[in-house]
Amino acid sequence: MPVIATTADPSPVIATTAGRHAGVLQFDTPVGACYNGSSMKVVIVGAGAVGFQLARQLIAEQRNVVLVEKNPAHANYASQRLDCMVLTGIGNNVDMLKQAGTDKADFLVAVTDSDEVNMICCALAATEFDLPQTIARVRNIDYAATGTAGRSFLGIDQIVNPEIEAAEAILRSIERGATSDVMLFERAGVQMRHINVDRSSYFKDKTLQEINQQFQFSFLVAVIVRQNDYIIPSGDTDIREGDLLYIVATEGNFEGLFDYLGKRKQELKRIVMLGGGKIGSLILDHFFTHPNGQSGRRKRMMRRIVGGFGGGKPSVKVVERDYAKSKQISERFPDALVINADITDEGIFEEEHFQNSDLIISATDNQELNIVSAVYGKNLGIRRAVVLVNKLNYAKIAANVGIDVTVSIKNAVVNSILKIIRRGKVRSLHSISDGRVEILELTVDAGSPGDGHRIEDVKLPSASLIVSVARGEEHVIPHGGYVLQADDNIIIITKKEFVDRVQGLFSARS
Repeated sequence: MPVIATTADPSPVIATTAGRHAGVLQFDTPVGACYNGSSMKVVIVGAGAVGFQLARQLIAEQRNVVLVEKNPAHANYASQRLDCMVLTGIGNNVDMLKQAGTDKADFLVAVTDSDEVNMICCALAATEFDLPQTIARVRNIDYAATGTAGRSFLGIDQIVNPEIEAAEAILRSIERGATSDVMLFERAGVQMRHINVDRSSYFKDKTLQEINQQFQFSFLVAVIVRQNDYIIPSGDTDIREGDLLYIVATEGNFEGLFDYLGKRKQELKRIVMLGGGKIGSLILDHFFTHPNGQSGRRKRMMRRIVGGFGGGKPSVKVVERDYAKSKQISERFPDALVINADITDEGIFEEEHFQNSDLIISATDNQELNIVSAVYGKNLGIRRAVVLVNKLNYAKIAANVGIDVTVSIKNAVVNSILKIIRRGKVRSLHSISDGRVEILELTVDAGSPGDGHRIEDVKLPSASLIVSVARGEEHVIPHGGYVLQADDNIIIITKKEFVDRVQGLFSARS
């Protein structure tokens, strides 16, 4: 039977957060005056979408954050909304890095719009300061492919490439039939996926207890995102239209669940891709490059995806409006049919018979166009739709209009950087509900407060929930009386401000 998350109180736990409008734009004040008591300090260069979101999440965890932004308007926007020091200036300048307190920082994260600026920032920091780690966002795939182990490349310890992160997220969903977003974990035998509750959904107007009685296999409704709130549900929680359910289950049980809901996993052989940019090219590379030419996790992923096509290559139509880019794609991927056209041209879907396709991937640089095109394609009869967006609000809109999978570039990059910063015990990390809720995978240390105790006796923060425990080959969705042991691999959902506290409960005290 399904396992439904419950709390001691049968009423659901509802968490809300209010917007924060604090902080003053600083220029000459010593950075030490802004310390808030945390032992970790992070200097972020670039206060754009990624830098702002990253800073907001780190501040909520009580980290010491300093933002450096050259654009006065962006700097002012950040200073009015984030409780941290914001400096106006260029980050690839030693004096500015000193003013930001980089010499006392644990991390320098460079996420400006310029690859070169990001790499120079890291090079300067590595040369001038004794920094433990530098992280650079680099879009150029040739740069990103450069080995960085042991600071062999410009003093950069970690490179995060937005396009690679987004392409791999899209491919993970396609591998599983593009029925929903997929959150994977390194050691757990479960996954997390979401289900949007629309007016025709089976879940609508039922309690979790009623849903529990219907199914003969296990899954856990771990979080419900409802408007601007999130809920850790109990068995009495009613599911409403518009809810976004985050569910934990094994891959096999997910297939049974989606099959019951009318979204059976099917082969996706006929594919339409809108946009032949970097992300589109990476996906095509996976489709048409033989697995033996790949390495590591990409080889393993490619083998699984090719298997999903019945052992052969898919039939792919690529729509790209730029002629030079269309020609380049055609030469690089001769097995793909490349159509040089504007997707907004009237009748393009009908003329090219897209309605007979299994999957549409909307990956242009226009997120509004991506959503509209995917919705139109689904209305014509395309079975599955994957959409690339940047803003998290657009991901919510896409889910509400029937898009099966929505991948946010910003979210993928922020999660990758946070995982690096939370190095050590955290094996994987996912954020939901606009970053307010974190899903962490970590290991129980021998002698930690959680070792040898029942889950209900571990003093977890409010609105926190252990949703899975892996012990050897055993993977369980635990109840409150389950006794944790050293070396258990657990997945836990918690509010972002409780991340350090949760880690402390399962870490050995020195």
